[in-house]
Amino acid sequence: MNIRSLTRGDGVVIGAAVLLFIASFLSFYTADGYSNAPNAWEYLYMGLGVYFGGVIAAALIVVNRILPQPRKVAGLDLGTVGASFAVLVAWIIFWSLVDVPDSLSAGGGLILGFIASLVLAGGAIATPLVPALQAALLPAPSPSAPQPYGGQPQGGYGYPGAQPQQPYGGQPQAGQPFGGGQPQAPAPTAGGDFSPFWFAVPVPRPLFAEDGSPSPIAELAPGTWYLAVEQRGATLVAQTQDGRRGVLQDTSGIQRG
Repeated sequence: MNIRSLTRGDGVVIGAAVLLFIASFLSFYTADGYSNAPNAWEYLYMGLGVYFGGVIAAALIVVNRILPQPRKVAGLDLGTVGASFAVLVAWIIFWSLVDVPDSLSAGGGLILGFIASLVLAGGAIATPLVPALQAALLPAPSPSAPQPYGGQPQGGYGYPGAQPQQPYGGQPQAGQPFGGGQPQAPAPTAGGDFSPFWFAVPVPRPLFAEDGSPSPIAELAPGTWYLAVEQRGATLVAQTQDGRRGVLQDTSGIQRG
């Protein structure tokens, strides 16, 4: 699991889930002359089935994001299942807010729960559609100290050591012998030769299978170094932490180590 693959949209979902959980302990209905107002947990279907169901929906969305490979339930992506639950929770709380009994008034828990469920559903649906919500939630760590090639990485998988980074395709600095000092990322030569190099992505990007399958096999996360092992036109064949290889189709803005 890689928490650096979380996006701003996931942060919205997590915050809404926490707010929804807090709302479940506040008064659900209020009535004049009564001080002991019930909360959502005193209506088991509402507390356990609706409010806590929204928390589970958020958990499915977040877990699906940090897993190295998407998981499916009944053929559906975990994120899709979580987003569907979030919409259902918002819909149920909305009608509970509209259909308050005449002798009662909506309590703080019901009103806050509706707002939280609305934000939760909105965040789950909007994240794949709004680029601003797809940006990384956690900033990429800054390199701490240089490491020789092949040494123990400090900044994530394949961290090649602290040195000025340059965009993919830029002119590399003069290289050093294997095993000594900081490695330099070689660029493809005019003759078509290619030498492996370390790189990092600015935003989460999917890694596709080498056989051309449209389904991603992994997601590359910012703040982690990956090894480019082959170049195919404008794409790169990259290797992940667990040794899987796949095609990175979008190489714009990547940073070489």
